Amino acid sequence: MCGIVGYLGKKDTVDVLISGLRKVKYRGYDSAGLALMNSDGEITCLKSAAERGQSIDVLAREGAVLDSDFSMGIAHTRWATHGKPTKENAHPHHSCNKDVWVVHNGTIENFVELKKYLIGRGHAIKTETDTELVAHLLEDELKTKSFENSVQSAVKKIVGDFALAIMCKQEPDKLIAVRRTSPLLIGKIKTNEGLEFIVASDVLVLLEHTKEVFELAEDQMCIISYSGFAFKNLEGEEVENKKIEVEEFEVASGKGSFPYHMLSEIFEQSEVLERALLGRMMPQQGLVKLGGLEKNQEVTSRLSKIDNVILLGCGTAHIAGVLGERYFNSIGLSARAYQAHEFLYTDPVFDPEKTLVIAVSQSGETADTIKALEEAKRRGALTMGVINRVGSRITKIDDCGVYNRAGYEVAVASTKAFTSQVAMLLLTMIYFGRSRFGMSYFEAKRVMTELEALPGKIKKVLEYNDYIAQIVNMMSKYNNYMFLGRGYSFPVALEGSLKLKEVSYIHAEGYAAGEMKHGPIAMLDENFPVVFIAPNDGTIDLMRTAIEEVKARSAPIIIITTDDYDGFDRITDKIIKVPTVGDDRLTPLLTTIPLQLFAYHSSLQRGLNPDEPRNLAKSVTVI
Repeated sequence: MCGIVGYLGKKDTVDVLISGLRKVKYRGYDSAGLALMNSDGEITCLKSAAERGQSIDVLAREGAVLDSDFSMGIAHTRWATHGKPTKENAHPHHSCNKDVWVVHNGTIENFVELKKYLIGRGHAIKTETDTELVAHLLEDELKTKSFENSVQSAVKKIVGDFALAIMCKQEPDKLIAVRRTSPLLIGKIKTNEGLEFIVASDVLVLLEHTKEVFELAEDQMCIISYSGFAFKNLEGEEVENKKIEVEEFEVASGKGSFPYHMLSEIFEQSEVLERALLGRMMPQQGLVKLGGLEKNQEVTSRLSKIDNVILLGCGTAHIAGVLGERYFNSIGLSARAYQAHEFLYTDPVFDPEKTLVIAVSQSGETADTIKALEEAKRRGALTMGVINRVGSRITKIDDCGVYNRAGYEVAVASTKAFTSQVAMLLLTMIYFGRSRFGMSYFEAKRVMTELEALPGKIKKVLEYNDYIAQIVNMMSKYNNYMFLGRGYSFPVALEGSLKLKEVSYIHAEGYAAGEMKHGPIAMLDENFPVVFIAPNDGTIDLMRTAIEEVKARSAPIIIITTDDYDGFDRITDKIIKVPTVGDDRLTPLLTTIPLQLFAYHSSLQRGLNPDEPRNLAKSVTVI
């Protein structure tokens, strides 16, 4: 979840590190810090735990007045796991003698044992973090070993996940990166003055400088100096790493004219959907082509036997999976969505020969989802990823998969990735429907034709932006909300509730509308608004009954419906009508967007930054 940047080269080291930190800020913004080394091995460290995510700005101001030339540096933006988000706990961390400096992403599971061991050897532990222990371990090893060998030996003592960038005062021309589980990338930069290198936990940092990008493999280290770099395993044996391919859509689109990434990404969804569908639909043949499901003959053969699907995800990705569950069930393919962390404890019974386990994850690095997917694979199930990030860890575990093509999503709260995940699950539904579950040519063609028309309809929904901002202002006094939907709209209610909580900190509950009268209705009064997702589908009459029940309790009402229904006009003046779609399964791709906008404007109304909600990080890479 934390962001790592390291640099060795002739450019302004402070500028390179600060620029990199801004690009990985979405991975954590509790605090930030950097350590800079000059050619004599002298080290300068700056740290900040400023409020409202301003730590990087503080570092930029303090770094701008430094008068030394730095040849190397490491930097970090933190999402706290061990220890509170304070300046003292901010990375980089150092050894007792300040010869070793470390930044770290991950969690050290044997933290307690290592701390006890190091204190017993006379080390003074100054912070609450697990990262500091790495620096002390290295200090011990350096008494008898070289920098490189010390890193190899120290990390073998660590149980858990880590990505580390390390500097050593005794070797001021060398930067070492090492990883286990947590991702770490190396960029090679060729200049007229020679080679430079940049290390980062996110490819976004590297693409500003180079497209020559390498990924550290599991339990692998990279020794970097001005003469070049070498990849080695933890036994010290040199290994070869190939460059990774970076797709065009991997580059972040930026905010453009929008004030925040979240709004920019909401408005990008029509283009995202077009990109996700491009080249994958053949309406005239009634078929879809998902190249990632045609990986090899073994995968193709196993897919032909699937009669059960398990969907894994966390947060918004799980909610996309809940929609996927309904999509697969609609064609007669048994499916169930699990929160990935709960899958491990429910121990579901399934026939591995006939079960497909689908992992849905924007980052492809979600620790809970990875662990659940590995367990499913261990039990013999065929595994598939619905992933937005090329080359991410899940893509190296799964047997097959599809990429969302949503592009980088910078705002912590997911919007455009959700739309692309749902689209990929719809296409997978058609794939199975046509190949195994009796979906007719005409049904498949209708669904794909409707999908082709959705980007234009999304643009029409986005025209409600100012109107939704007005509704938010009118309802600014309320601190509690309930979101209700039925059928395909129930997952939309869950997502609307989650978005509002994530970015505005307003208490919100999402329920299936039929469940309301079995308990939640007790909460309703004139100070507890209810948002209904009530398109004109087979649930409309039951939804109308639920709305009347809420109205009788004097609760304020907002209704999202389709433009072919006007039966709610006398109930409330807060109605948002999305375009009608010819297949009910597609309507969530439209009804979710007003809820995203509602959450965004609620955040602004409360003076918050919707891109950087407190306590949250974009990629949850620790259990």
